[in-house]
Amino acid sequence: MSPKPSKKPLLSIIIPVYNERDFVGELVSRVLKQKFEMELILIDDGSDDGTPEILDQLARDHEEVRVCVHAVNRGKGAALRTGFAEAKGDIIIIQDADLEYDPRDYTPLLEPLLDGRADVVYGSRFLGGPHRVLHYHHYIANQFLTTLSNLLTGLNLTDMETCYKLFRREILDGLVLKQNRFGFEPEFTARIAQRRLRVYEVPISYSGREYSEGKKITWRDGVAALWTIVRTRFDR
Repeated sequence: MSPKPSKKPLLSIIIPVYNERDFVGELVSRVLKQKFEMELILIDDGSDDGTPEILDQLARDHEEVRVCVHAVNRGKGAALRTGFAEAKGDIIIIQDADLEYDPRDYTPLLEPLLDGRADVVYGSRFLGGPHRVLHYHHYIANQFLTTLSNLLTGLNLTDMETCYKLFRREILDGLVLKQNRFGFEPEFTARIAQRRLRVYEVPISYSGREYSEGKKITWRDGVAALWTIVRTRFDR
């Protein structure tokens, strides 16, 4: 694939949201401060904590914001597919609704796409950017899943499970994605490897949350990701 650099691309920021009433407003504010042409597509994935009302107000206050609604919680992967279908931009950016990832990193993340070097860019939490120090077993689990994914895809990523994945919208054409929950990360990685797309990694900052602060991914999601990595390797 040969990306077509654009001086002023429209960014489609895809934001799955599930029970993030304490963070999503601030997150949207931080995204809108970035100096790009953008649309924000927020997918309410069955929230029941007051988040829907906040999203409705954000859409009324900001013309860049659109809200899609899942009546029940279907998972991150399902929410992203809904967002992808709605996206009109030249470049897709996946953004979590909490405050773990910093939208100020958009500028360096976009560079390999805009200058034509990359088809897909991953933001790596393990390439030297500032990050909050959290539990070591989370790091080990991430590295295990990333290493296994690398072995089966032939890529050499440092952070397969990162939220920040950026790509030109046209790579979604013909890309079959089925995982509804956090299995999206290894599935997407396997699919782009199968298509031999050019992948770059860029260092990012990371302010990880504790479970007491609302972090949602669990060991069950790790097991599901493991199964997805293996299954997707042989499912083309």
